[in-house]
Amino acid sequence: MARSKNKQELLDGTQRQYEKLFQLIDDTSDGDQLAPFAFSEEFLQKKKEAHWRRDQNLRDVLIHLYEWQQLLLYFVRQNSQGVATSFLPAPYNWRSYGKMNEGFVAKHQKTSLAEAKDLLARSHEATFTMIERFSDEELFTKQFFPWTGSSTLGSYCISATSSHYDWAIKKWQAYLKQ
Repeated sequence: MARSKNKQELLDGTQRQYEKLFQLIDDTSDGDQLAPFAFSEEFLQKKKEAHWRRDQNLRDVLIHLYEWQQLLLYFVRQNSQGVATSFLPAPYNWRSYGKMNEGFVAKHQKTSLAEAKDLLARSHEATFTMIERFSDEELFTKQFFPWTGSSTLGSYCISATSSHYDWAIKKWQAYLKQ
């Protein structure tokens, strides 16, 4: 998947990947959607990323997407209102955010798959609407906003939408192959 370079590519890529993810899910039986992931130990030994062991089912994956979009929405809302806010909440940083991700899974153990789908659908819509409010320049000019550091707002948006959907698609496809 090519990285978006402008607002329209970002919006198109976000919607395309979201729809692709949900088409894959919808094409899967309810039983498989609810089943725990059963990756073999051999498979897991080849995978270094923590998410392969962290996420135990589809709900965990969808909640991960939802929570990262909530981080983005809060980050943009607060900073746009002049309240300096980092993307990752304290006490987390880019070296320790894995613990935050584990916390998301723990927080949502009583969330049903149907609720997770609904939360993500609403979050997707809110994120899409938020992106639409910004211009190409605001989204893709480095340091346009002081609160994005040396990055662009578009990079944050890509990470929380199309790139994250792509990650979820690959994870779901790996599960279906198992």
